[in-house]
This record gives sequence, C-alpha cells and structure tokens, in this order.
Amino acid sequence: MENLKKDLVKLLTENAKYSYSDLAAMLGVEESAVKNAVKEMENDGVIVKYSAIIDTEALEDKLVQALIEVKVAPQKLKGFDSTAEEIYHFKEVTSLYLMSGGFDLAVFVEGKDLGDIAAFVSEKLSVIDGIIGVQTHFILKKYKIEGQIVKKGDLFERELVQA
Repeated sequence: MENLKKDLVKLLTENAKYSYSDLAAMLGVEESAVKNAVKEMENDGVIVKYSAIIDTEALEDKLVQALIEVKVAPQKLKGFDSTAEEIYHFKEVTSLYLMSGGFDLAVFVEGKDLGDIAAFVSEKLSVIDGIIGVQTHFILKKYKIEGQIVKKGDLFERELVQA
C-alpha cells in the first residue's frame, strides 16, 4: 500500500484532476484500491487540499504578491508556533513557512495593490509581539509555479539591443 500511495502522490501532484479510474489504469491496480488509498491519505492529512495552479498575471484583476521575511523572538515554551499561528489567520497570507538561515518565517501574501501589502505589514504583521524585523520582497514576474513553467514559448525572448 505504501508504494501505491507514493505513486498516487506523484500522479496527483502532476494532475489533481485524474479520476480514480485514470489513476487505477495508470498504476495497474483496482479502482477501489486507489479510492481507499486516496481517502486514507486525505484522512491522515497527507493530502491537504486539491487546487489549481493559477498564473495571477494572466487574470484580468491582477493581484500583487510578496514574500515577507520575518525575524521572530521565539516565545518561551512555544517557540515560533504561536507567532506563526497568529500570522496564518490573516486573509492576506497564502503560505507560511518556518525557515533556516537569516530569518525565521517566510510569509507569502497577496493584495489588490502595493498599498494592501504595505498596510498588512504596518498594521497587522509588524505589531505582533515577538516580531523583531520584517523585509518585504515583491514578486515581479513568475517563471515557474509549483513545478510548472508558466510561459514556455516566450520565456527567453528579449528585445534586440544594438549599439
């Protein structure tokens, strides 16, 4: 069953829209085995959510996205978890990770414009107890999102410059 689950994770990561029958045919197993394995992984929290990968630059109503590096003074007996929990409840936060290196938390946020992001940082994030520093990086262009190349054809096309 564990090998089946590994294979299912790989296939569902590639395309979460595969049906149970598609997965069973690709793996050469019974559809019921696939269904049971998927349900078990959902119940165990291995599969957290099914979602589409969206290139927000292609949307009519574009969103501004940013990565915010956060330096935190860990709280006694709680470490980083209580600060992370306070942060991940904000609607602007799309992803949150504990990191090694020069900062502690990587917070990915989105808003309708730069002002939304600035307001989030100044009014919500920086006022949380234990946060000792933030650094905001705006995402300017996406080349690859969760393993998927965004624009294959014109990725390396540049304007010709002549001297």
